Amino acid sequence: MLTSNILKGVTRGFPLKIKADKMEHISVDYNRDFIARIIPRIEYDALRAAVNDLGLNESLPEAMSETLQQDDEFLKTMHKVLLEYEVEEGELICPETGRKFPISKGIPNMLLQETEVS
Repeated sequence: MLTSNILKGVTRGFPLKIKADKMEHISVDYNRDFIARIIPRIEYDALRAAVNDLGLNESLPEAMSETLQQDDEFLKTMHKVLLEYEVEEGELICPETGRKFPISKGIPNMLLQETEVS
């Protein structure tokens, strides 16, 4: 989000869309307390959009309620979505300009070109 806010003429650059050419699924031990603590800091609508962009077979409800944040099955799904899927190769795409930021070896390159800086 920081990078898209300094691009010339970009006013609505969040959330970036994500396209994966190569993904990996890794196993991570479930830590209920960690997931419960991190959930309030997540832009839930952006996460749902990323899950859809990636075509993950995970069902997230449209809205996240206080009750849902205590539901163990929901927390396990959030754990899986947040920690067990890694985009190895692909790109992040600005929804406004279509500017593509490549992801290589799991790291997005969001460096700007001189012509893009305000």
